[in-house]
Amino acid sequence: MRAAAISGMPEYDPKDLYAYDRPNELSPVVRDFPSLIYVPNSESNTVTVIDPKTYKVIHTVPVGEQPQHVVPSWDLKTLWVNNDVGNSLTPINPATGQFGAPVAVHDPYNLYFTPDGKSAVVMAEQDKEIVFRDPHTMAVQQTLKVPCEGVNHADFSPDGSYFIASCEFSGTLLKVDTTKHTLLGVINLKTGSMPQDVKIAPDGSTWYVADMATNGLWTLTGDDFKLTGFIPTGLGAHGLYVSRDSQYMYVTNRGEGTISVFDFATNSVKTKWKIPGKASPDMGGVSSDGKVLWISGRYDSEVYAISTDDGHLIARIPVGSGPHGLCVYPQPGRYSLGHTGVFR
Repeated sequence: MRAAAISGMPEYDPKDLYAYDRPNELSPVVRDFPSLIYVPNSESNTVTVIDPKTYKVIHTVPVGEQPQHVVPSWDLKTLWVNNDVGNSLTPINPATGQFGAPVAVHDPYNLYFTPDGKSAVVMAEQDKEIVFRDPHTMAVQQTLKVPCEGVNHADFSPDGSYFIASCEFSGTLLKVDTTKHTLLGVINLKTGSMPQDVKIAPDGSTWYVADMATNGLWTLTGDDFKLTGFIPTGLGAHGLYVSRDSQYMYVTNRGEGTISVFDFATNSVKTKWKIPGKASPDMGGVSSDGKVLWISGRYDSEVYAISTDDGHLIARIPVGSGPHGLCVYPQPGRYSLGHTGVFR
C-alpha cells in the first residue's frame, strides 16, 4: 500500500487502483442498503428505480428538469440526481430509497468528489466552469473557469493530486490540481473530436478517454500529460466501466449498439458484444457481484442488463425518455469519486 499525496485520502494499492472493488466487498456503510438501479430520464424529468433481482421497475419519481446522472457521494451515504437545466441536485437516501428536497446548484451536468472527500466537483458544462463545493451543503468553495466547451467527465490520479477532465464540445482534455484548484495543462485533440468518459488503468500507467466522434479510445500518460495513441472500439464510443477483477474495461459504443471488452493486459479489444435489435448503450455500471453490466439506452427509452460472462442480453427494461447516467447501487469500494459510480 502507498500513502496518498493529499491529506484525508485513504492509502492505495499502486498495482491495482480498483483493489477494493472486488465482487460483493461492500463497505459497512452500504452493506444493508437495498440493491437497486437508479435511472435518470433526461427528457422525462424523472428517475426510474429498478429491482435488479426481478428486472422490473419498482417506481418512477419526478425530479428537476433534465436529470443527467445519479451520483454516489464520497461517504457513500447519499445519491445525488444532477438536474442540469433545473439547476438543482436531488438527494436520495439509498438506505430507504427516499427522495429529498432539491438543493440549488447551477448547471450540475455531472458531479465528482475529490479523493479526500473535502470537495464536491460540479462539472458546469454550459457555464464553462468546474465548481468546487462543500460535499454536504453544496456551498461554493471555489470556481475554476475552463478554456473549453462542454466539460463533463473525469478521473483522478492514483495519489489524488490531480484529475483529468474531458470537454466534449471543443475536443479538449484538461489536467487540474485537486487541492489548489488550478489548471495544470490542456490537450487539444484532433478537429471534430468529442471526448466523453475518462478512466485510468488499474496500474495507473495509462489513461483512456472515450471519443464519440472518432469511435474509440485516446490513450495518454497522466503525470507528463501526453497523448500516446488511439484504439478503435466502435461507433460512438461513450462510457467506460472496469470489471470486478480489474482485467477488462467495458466500452459502450452508442452509435452501433455494441459493447467492446477491452483487455488491460494486451491494451486491445478482446471481443465485442452486440445488443440485439436497435440499441443505444450509454452510461451505467457493473453489478456488485460483477456478473451484470447495467447500461442505459439513451435514445430508446430502455435499460439493458448484459451478462459479463458472454455478453448476452439478460433483460431489456422500458423506462422514461432519454435515460442517461444510470447508477447501480450499492457497489464495492471504500469511497466514491462520483459520476455513475467510480469507486476506490
